[in-house]
Amino acid sequence: MLPSWIVLDELLTHWLREDIGRGDKTTDGLAELARAKGKAYWVAKEDGVIAGLPIAERVFSLLDNDVVFQAQAADGDYIQKDTVIANIDCQLSTLLTGERVALNLAMSLSGIATTTRQYAEVITDLPTQLVDTRKTTPGMRLLEKYAAYVGGAQNHRMGLDDGVMIKDNHIAVAGGIGRAIKHIRARIPYPITIEVETESLEQVKEAIAHQADIIMLDNMPLETMYEAVEAIRAANKRIKIEASGNITLDTIRAVAETGVDYISSSAPITRSPWLDLSMRMKQS
Repeated sequence: MLPSWIVLDELLTHWLREDIGRGDKTTDGLAELARAKGKAYWVAKEDGVIAGLPIAERVFSLLDNDVVFQAQAADGDYIQKDTVIANIDCQLSTLLTGERVALNLAMSLSGIATTTRQYAEVITDLPTQLVDTRKTTPGMRLLEKYAAYVGGAQNHRMGLDDGVMIKDNHIAVAGGIGRAIKHIRARIPYPITIEVETESLEQVKEAIAHQADIIMLDNMPLETMYEAVEAIRAANKRIKIEASGNITLDTIRAVAETGVDYISSSAPITRSPWLDLSMRMKQS
């Protein structure tokens, strides 16, 4: 779901301030002309999945309460090149000043949604779910994870306070998986789950023995992954299994076919190109 405006307005206002600075010199120089009412439309310059139109509308509305933003597509829609995705009616100065921030956000988020959809569609007929990661742009996590969800992924942890994931460095600090689980379990509140990152069958067995709730199979060869899934299922069917590490469009289906519950990948966010969108003024 789209985060609350109580949370997002602070971010959007900050980004508008960053772009406007001490004033939009170009638009302010056209003051008499820019005070007039005007109309514009947004058009897609390539095929892709749309994400971020409600956010773009909010950007304009923070500049002008009288903006009329009519979306012609919904977030999650796959649209083709030259499709008009929004019509906007407001003061010309609002259109000109808010254009860059609104477009940048929508293009970035639509790019993530498009790439996510490509990954999700490869495994759509399998029970494995695609999930995102915490590899996000600082300050953009809420929106980037929203875009991944729009594209067809489930959201993994939003932050470090959202759950326990014992990774390789935690294991090194604790001196082993068992010791890490024991220390953490004594200090976390119910019902937070414990996930453990494993890189070998030996670590998988240790995680099972110490009753991890979720076991991540990190960068394992497919043959080892099959063995790990079989061992986990035989020991405790309630343990969820996640696969991660160098997941690509070429490998994601083979990984899903091992029987894991989740595949986590940063690629839909970290490797997505922006979707090219453009705002054009309508002639009166």
